[in-house]
Amino acid sequence: MTRSITVGLDGSLESRAAAEWAAREAELRRVPVRILHVWEPVPEPMAQAPLLGAETQQHWSEKIPHDCAERLRLRHPGIEVIAEHLAGRPSEVLSEAAKTAELLVLGSRGLSGIGGFLVGSVGSAVVAHADCPTVLVRAGEQATDEHETDPAGMPSAATRYRPVVLGLDVDHLDASVIDFAFDEAVRRDTGLRVVHGWSLPPYYWDGPTTDLQQYDQVAHWHASALGEALNPWRQKSPSLEVVEEFRTGSPADLLIGASRTASLVVVGRRIRRHPFGAHIGPVAHAVLHHATAPVAVVAHD
Repeated sequence: MTRSITVGLDGSLESRAAAEWAAREAELRRVPVRILHVWEPVPEPMAQAPLLGAETQQHWSEKIPHDCAERLRLRHPGIEVIAEHLAGRPSEVLSEAAKTAELLVLGSRGLSGIGGFLVGSVGSAVVAHADCPTVLVRAGEQATDEHETDPAGMPSAATRYRPVVLGLDVDHLDASVIDFAFDEAVRRDTGLRVVHGWSLPPYYWDGPTTDLQQYDQVAHWHASALGEALNPWRQKSPSLEVVEEFRTGSPADLLIGASRTASLVVVGRRIRRHPFGAHIGPVAHAVLHHATAPVAVVAHD
């Protein structure tokens, strides 16, 4: 089976924005888009109601992905679009689909006036369990949002992409997360902005002095660790502009701030087997809820 970009569709504005993003990404990757509409069958007594019969359910479950597929084919004639509708629990069906997908894309409601995501229970469950990288796209996301403004300061999809932002923890490095971010920056022919947030160790504050020399030593270590971690990828992509940013502060806050001028934010999710279920992790969780650009979560060991 040809690997594709799979997008979860429920007919909402946010899922339609996700479908459009998936189509643009498919053009960059030259792979098909698979639109997957999942609906939960209603209990039998409700299904027999005059306004909610089995034929009505089937009609709408087929119409939603079909109409979306037609729109994508018209707007993106160079890509193959496949539309499917399946019955079941959305989080379970989408997590299963992620096993054979190159990328999974979901919609997420934007918080008007707050500037961020509101990730629902389905999105959170899928991100926590998906095997492949998962991208969440907020409602209202446009192609122009991912590009620099034109010389007149107007939104344009013909200008250069904004940089890809990678959140990197030098204490828990994983090649798959860095690979994904570098590949996305190369595909977009843009730069990569690597953000690393760090905190001073407790002994710095507990010691007799808190001089600048100690601070500089800790900062130098983080700078060296970040540069060393990125060196193999810099050598693979010598023409890619990579900007390293390391500052004291919350990694999540730094990434949320960087998302305002990014085309895509990439974060990792450590795979944890927990008796009470899988977890996304505090940094990825915060970024998913508050970033203003699409967010890619890459699972790793």
